[in-house]
Amino acid sequence: MTRSALLFYTGILILLGAAWGMTMPLTKIAVSTGYKHFGLLFWQMAIGTVVMTGVGLLLGKRLLLGRAQIRVYVLIAFIGSVLPNTASYQAAVHLPSGVMSILLSMIPIWAFPIALFLALDRFEWRRFCGLAMGLAAVLMIVLPGADMSGGIPVFWVCIGLISGLFYAFEGNYVARWGTAGLDAIQVLWGASIVGTLVALPLALGSGQWIDPGPPYGAADIAQVISATLHVIAYTGYVWIVGRAGPVFAVQISYLVTLFGIFWAWLVLSEAYPATFWGALGLMMIGMYMVQPRKASLEAGGMIRDSGR
Repeated sequence: MTRSALLFYTGILILLGAAWGMTMPLTKIAVSTGYKHFGLLFWQMAIGTVVMTGVGLLLGKRLLLGRAQIRVYVLIAFIGSVLPNTASYQAAVHLPSGVMSILLSMIPIWAFPIALFLALDRFEWRRFCGLAMGLAAVLMIVLPGADMSGGIPVFWVCIGLISGLFYAFEGNYVARWGTAGLDAIQVLWGASIVGTLVALPLALGSGQWIDPGPPYGAADIAQVISATLHVIAYTGYVWIVGRAGPVFAVQISYLVTLFGIFWAWLVLSEAYPATFWGALGLMMIGMYMVQPRKASLEAGGMIRDSGR
């Protein structure tokens, strides 16, 4: 890669990380006015479907509707959107946005033990130490005496961790069983449609339906922007993987976490004690240590371990 190409792709990666990181404080705003998880989930999926339909048509894509492809859409919809986003929306009500960003940065760390269980990777002490550092970072936040303002509810931290666990399993599922000939754009497009169809009766049946009519408040605007940013960032991530390779693109994990905390400070005026910054440092080191070997990452191709 030439110096000019490296600078160009680095700039794009920073923009994508900034966009993805912004979705966390926007989620906090969306849940701050009493909107519930199933209602928010439906509109995230619906907006994602509209945007992905536009992207798919613009790129000349079409959805394949064989049995194998539909199975991929359904599985990715559940483990990559419906289940983790439901958990994330509920946890966001009780946790600071910056803490949510740290918890979601566990995605590549969770991916390691799941890959071992599925026989997709081999044990390495370096990566095991990275896993331990990630867990230590979480403990620094939730243990008594962590000095987080107002205290951090352990139960909701566990719920927040569930989101990252599902995302990590999603990436390993793709690596182990593939996507039935679908590319990443088609997978996200089809999964968005399935997620919309699943979330609609959940939102209506639970009484959590959000009326799309005016007037529009901060929560409504935040939800629309968040869903749009997610789709744009993920599409851009897929593009940069194809141009610069997965080894380069996987660095977005660090950027999403750091930008998520920065935006929470700027937009929500969140402030954190010294233990939070210590936990962030440990998490960054853990993410670096648990990162797969270059050859392994290139052989596996693009795994969606950064998707939110």
